[in-house]
Amino acid sequence: GILHNWNDEESVKLLKKCKEAIPSKDEGGKVIIIDMAIENQSQDKESMETQLCFDILMVSLFRGKERSVDDWKKLFLAAGFSHYKITPILGVRSLIEAYP
Repeated sequence: GILHNWNDEESVKLLKKCKEAIPSKDEGGKVIIIDMAIENQSQDKESMETQLCFDILMVSLFRGKERSVDDWKKLFLAAGFSHYKITPILGVRSLIEAYP
């Protein structure tokens, strides 16, 4: 999934529904998200510019935002997830896994 086009309140609601729909962590349950995790990316000028442009776009079009690693942590805790993992991939994108 992608959550950058949703505000925090709606993202927590979506994550809670996902958590209800998947099996436990012991049974292999997890939610997979491909999105930005701002602090997890290289801080070169081009990456920062790209991240800022996407953030402005998400705020202006959808009332969403690009999230930092701390922002993701807050969302997952608010939705009741016990653990998460963020792995940088594909330029400014990250593979984000949340476990019940």
